[in-house]
Amino acid sequence: MVFEGIDGAGKSSVMHRAAQRLGAEGRQVIETAEPTQHWLGDAVRRAGNEGLGAEAEALLFVADRAQHTKEIKDWLAAGHIVLCDRYWLSTAAYQGAALEQKMGRSTLDWLRELNRPIMLKPDLTLLFDIDPKKSLARLASRGVKSKFEEEAYLRKVEENYIKLVRFDKSVYKIDADRPEEEVFQEVLDIIKDNIQ
Repeated sequence: MVFEGIDGAGKSSVMHRAAQRLGAEGRQVIETAEPTQHWLGDAVRRAGNEGLGAEAEALLFVADRAQHTKEIKDWLAAGHIVLCDRYWLSTAAYQGAALEQKMGRSTLDWLRELNRPIMLKPDLTLLFDIDPKKSLARLASRGVKSKFEEEAYLRKVEENYIKLVRFDKSVYKIDADRPEEEVFQEVLDIIKDNIQ
């Protein structure tokens, strides 16, 4: 199961709470995230911090995902429930926004094809939907601002998410502009309806 959405939507907090609840109920749960904590994930973060071009950054995300997907397959084969904070949709939405001016309308198709050979189709994707202005207000308390935390950019990312999931019935759009407890309860209900 994948938790997606723009920064400040609350997906990471809700995912962690869901993992704790499922674990307390006796389920074997793995929490994971992209970029990963492996050296490939470190390369992704370094690329972002050092201002590497968006094409190179997208390719690093795909390399990190290739290794991560191998791990996810192993966890699933062992009978674990895997909750993932971001997966291929994040790369398409974020890098798509960064590359659109350069690559034009073919950007999302290029990113989709780049990911297709190495990605798994999630059983369930939860897309946390929130107005970028509100997400940025939530993020203000962090102090350090990432390059992705600009309203115009996040609006483009949000548009990309909507384009990418429009016809995907395994994606649930979550209204993240509510108190965390309400969002958590809805997410927990959806997860329990989708696991055995």
